[in-house]
Amino acid sequence: MPKNSKVVKRELDDNVTESVKDLLSNEDSGDDSFKKSSLMVDDVQEDKDRNIEEGCDADEERPAWNSKLQYILAQVGFSVGLGNVWRFPYLCQKNGGGAYLVPYFILLVVIGIPLFFLELAVGQRIRRGSIGVWNYISPRLGGIGFASCVVCFFVALYYNVIIGWSLFYFSHSFQLPLPWDQCPLVKNKTTAFVEPECERSSATTFYWYREALDISSSITESGGINWKMAVCLLSAWVTVCLAMIKGIQSSGKVMYFSSLFPYVVLVCFLVRALLLKGSLDGISHMFTPKLEMMLEPKVWREAATQVFFALGLGFGGVIAFSSYNKRDNNCHFDAVLVSFINFFTSVLATLVVFAVLGFKANIMNEKCVALNTDKIIGFLNSGVLSHDLIPQHMNFSTINAADYHLMTDIFKGVKETDFSSLRLDPCDIKDELNKAVQGTGLAFIAFTEAMTHFPASPFWSVMFFLMLVNLGLGSMFGTIEGIITPLVDTFKVRKEFLTVCCCLLAFSIGLIFVQRSGNYFVAMFDDYSATLPLLIVVNLENIAVAWVYGTDKKRRGGVVDPRKKGKKASTSSSVCDGGAPVSSTWEAGHRASNMHEGEARPPEAVSTSMPGPRGEPHKFFEDLKDMLGFSPYRFYYYMWKYVSPLVLLALLAASIIQMGINPPTYSAWIGELAVEKTLSYPPWGLAMCVTLVVFAILPVPAVFILRYFNLIKEDFSSFSAMSYKKGRIIQENSSPEDDDTSLIEGMTPSDVPSPMPGKSIYRKQSSSPATDTDTAPNGRYGIGYLMADVPDMPESDL
Repeated sequence: MPKNSKVVKRELDDNVTESVKDLLSNEDSGDDSFKKSSLMVDDVQEDKDRNIEEGCDADEERPAWNSKLQYILAQVGFSVGLGNVWRFPYLCQKNGGGAYLVPYFILLVVIGIPLFFLELAVGQRIRRGSIGVWNYISPRLGGIGFASCVVCFFVALYYNVIIGWSLFYFSHSFQLPLPWDQCPLVKNKTTAFVEPECERSSATTFYWYREALDISSSITESGGINWKMAVCLLSAWVTVCLAMIKGIQSSGKVMYFSSLFPYVVLVCFLVRALLLKGSLDGISHMFTPKLEMMLEPKVWREAATQVFFALGLGFGGVIAFSSYNKRDNNCHFDAVLVSFINFFTSVLATLVVFAVLGFKANIMNEKCVALNTDKIIGFLNSGVLSHDLIPQHMNFSTINAADYHLMTDIFKGVKETDFSSLRLDPCDIKDELNKAVQGTGLAFIAFTEAMTHFPASPFWSVMFFLMLVNLGLGSMFGTIEGIITPLVDTFKVRKEFLTVCCCLLAFSIGLIFVQRSGNYFVAMFDDYSATLPLLIVVNLENIAVAWVYGTDKKRRGGVVDPRKKGKKASTSSSVCDGGAPVSSTWEAGHRASNMHEGEARPPEAVSTSMPGPRGEPHKFFEDLKDMLGFSPYRFYYYMWKYVSPLVLLALLAASIIQMGINPPTYSAWIGELAVEKTLSYPPWGLAMCVTLVVFAILPVPAVFILRYFNLIKEDFSSFSAMSYKKGRIIQENSSPEDDDTSLIEGMTPSDVPSPMPGKSIYRKQSSSPATDTDTAPNGRYGIGYLMADVPDMPESDL
């Protein structure tokens, strides 16, 4: 019996203790005596089995969400992140515009919603973090939870750096003009001139690479710590720590602002951008479908990858947040709702981005027209071009893009061979819109440049970077929760202490990202620390639920009361210990295989069925029906069982092939040339890329091997002696007075009676002499026994 299950223990005291005393005082076995003895059936065991989880919850006082809205906002805040703003619009533009939405939506329905629903359901059903959940499913798969924690930690290291960058820009937005509005002047004793690096690039590009990052020319040049960014990183980690220190009780309140504020900003930006010249050009360019691109496999691969990461699958944050729900919460509705909110947020962000980029493209096009018009005037004055070629209605002081294109068409017709020598730019707005940018290039260069042309630009800059900070914090809360909750559930440490230690460690390691070469390490971690490991983790999660835990309703094992073959066997292990309960059939077989010679072998030990996490595996669909009150659509059965694993395997294989075809590289900023250049990683950089992938996946095979060869225990009984209540660690002492199992566990096999299987069936007092019977304990509480050498009896006798 788990020592921390006091509610269950109190419920069992009267019946179990007295029954044990009867058994201890009446040890009469043997066939004749047994047939004469009458049976006493205790009918409360079924109710105890049904209410075991309630006992666990009452004991541990697991935190709960204050409201359903708070929980939904937490899931939305975690799933809706920076990728929705600066990754999805880029993929849309790159992969066919509006046509990209078709494969994205199909894959969202086929793999996104089913897998998101799966993670919500297992977290809500088992009420543990990622480590406890997969230990419960199968102890040998417990490494999945540890792998999720490792990936979460890797992602948190560099994700908070991006929040630090946003804080830096936010703090410099309270000035007019904005500091990245114009190139700085370099002054000497006699003259002043524009910074050459800025003049070759642009004001926003120069500010990002030189003023903010002060970036080095390669990853091998450390350049020392950028202390401005180090302070911003410290501020970001302090914010995360303070918000997470009390778990969902503190972070849940922050969600009301961090999850809702980005939508306010996006709507404001959309309304403002639609009132600007050229915004509709950007939107129409964005959603003009290129249907032929839907036939390219790369488009589907990138859509599947975006669906996968947009919902935060595999990180453990979804499971952690869901574990604080009530068991009867409709997690299917939550999965569909959050998934579609995420999709529509991506579409909304795409509208905003391309409305703003359309305005920026119009500004850049006007500058191009003005610059090339000056060239044409020079050609006219020098006689290279004749004034007769210029239409009479054209006024060079007010020339627009249409007039410019009319002139260039005339020049092309007259000077077919010599037109290229004029070096006149086409100044086509579509060319400007086709300059695809993503990630930091979109947020800190393209978007910031567009905002410099907004009226009241400081206000919009403050709003934009505050939105990025909130989007980042929402994702960080889920990521940190994916680390803290499993560790607290497993090792029963104080959440406050673990949160502070985690943030301090992450900040210390994160200093490598605020070196002058730190941006290159951010790109490395972004490319290699999460992509492959998460694909493997989610595939294993899917297989664990669909094939190990099971989605069928067919019974595969368990000890069943012979009187009620259709009822659930009361041999399930408790999940109250926070560890990995194993089926009683498996435990019996495991113990029987390790018995000393001469000991009796329990009948159940010879079972060859494939057990699940309990004596009779609770199939996933039955659990869902119990939680939801209705059976989920059969659609999910086929998705979990067949389609999703195959799609994930294909996606994993495609990602590995893609990495093999394109060796690891990174984009470096060469300050002398003011251009980005693609460089290969040095040997130690390649080793680091491989190490990130291997280290993230290592817990999965490590835990499997250790438990397969019985090098570590299959449960966490040593941890279950403590419970975590309201920030305090409570050590519970085991004594005969407060633990019924001690009455049994303290005896030798010859002293222990042999009760009947089924529902607490005990033999009454008999005058027959007692004979020693070897028994093996099993069952949910460790107080049931396997009956040895009992003759078969008809059901009528029972």
